[in-house]
Amino acid sequence: MATDGVLDKLRAAAEEVRPAGEHDVIAGVPARYVATPRDTAGAAAVLRTAAGLDLAVTVRGAGTRQSWGSPPRRLDLILDTTALAGVVEHAAGDLITVVRAGTRLDELAATLAAARQQLALDAPLPGGTVGGAVATNASGPRRMLYGTVRDLIIGVTLVRADGVVAHAGGKVVKNVAGYDLAKLVTGAYGTLGLITECAFRLHPLPTAVAYVTRRTDDPAEAGRLAGTVRAAQLVPTALEVDVPVGGGAAVTVLLEGTAAGVAARAEATRRLLGVDATASDEPPDGWGRYPWREGDTGLKLTAALSRVPRLLADARAAADRAGLPLALRGSAGVGVLYAGLPGTAEPERVANLVDALRTASATGGGHAVVLTAPRAVRDRVDLWGPVDALALMRRVKQRFDPDARLAPGRFVGGI
Repeated sequence: MATDGVLDKLRAAAEEVRPAGEHDVIAGVPARYVATPRDTAGAAAVLRTAAGLDLAVTVRGAGTRQSWGSPPRRLDLILDTTALAGVVEHAAGDLITVVRAGTRLDELAATLAAARQQLALDAPLPGGTVGGAVATNASGPRRMLYGTVRDLIIGVTLVRADGVVAHAGGKVVKNVAGYDLAKLVTGAYGTLGLITECAFRLHPLPTAVAYVTRRTDDPAEAGRLAGTVRAAQLVPTALEVDVPVGGGAAVTVLLEGTAAGVAARAEATRRLLGVDATASDEPPDGWGRYPWREGDTGLKLTAALSRVPRLLADARAAADRAGLPLALRGSAGVGVLYAGLPGTAEPERVANLVDALRTASATGGGHAVVLTAPRAVRDRVDLWGPVDALALMRRVKQRFDPDARLAPGRFVGGI
């Protein structure tokens, strides 16, 4: 029987290496091999071997966002992080945790909840991992109060493309040594290195929560209501708008804190939003989820806070002109909206609508990025659109991965 010399060399570096199967695909591109290291040392050995063999490597966690970004230009090896799981340390008294990248966010939440603490990152896609959230800089409704991944991460262990292990930051919030490296790799789609461990700051779990919702027929009105809440002294944890395909709109305010404090603020919020507002201790349907399904086209739209009502109105008007069903959902508290279109929509019409949404976002001082889309749509649009500082980003990539072997082409500008 013929032997695969590359596979043999990879197996010499790590036990869990196998030929790729039919499901080992990244954004439509099949891999040749899959390695599943169990610790940072094993991951470093795999990447050193891959470097010597000139293999192109893409990292995969739970795979919930593998359709995001551009397809890799080439793909030899998938480095699977699912065995890099578990909490390394939880310093409850310091509100700090160190966790491996393959740890599922929902499992981490259950572990921290035993100490009445939380990593305040939402999980819009069930089953997502810590490393995936960091790699894509994913966040949800609660970013309004707690911030994004970049605000919560305080340290990182990173394996470079050549297998060298780098540590940045630490387990103390005020320790800023190397802090920028953790921020740099956040949102880089795995193009700068393999994240194996992360240190995060934590927050106490609230003792009470309330969701106050007001429905309206006008998306722009939902945006204006959100602005009214934002201007009040209510300190919401999240401020979301939801504009479904079927028409109408809703604004929902999440309030957290002590039972008495939440009750008082919920009543004040109801009075502010009007008599039709309702309060519940359970989130509304779709809360914190993206407004699209697997195989659809999904976009991220941003705008200045004052321009959110205009963006909501312009986006819906553009979709109506295109004759396409567009769902919108996102944070009116930070000016980040997500838009979904059916995967069955005619690609050319979708491409034209993406152009219109980019114009609407730019008018509001923001940007529009296509996060995921069917191949026929990808072939017709620039997923990222205009990006500032692209030349600087290319230099950073060159410094970290001069041979362009980590997720080549997955990120903006073909990085």
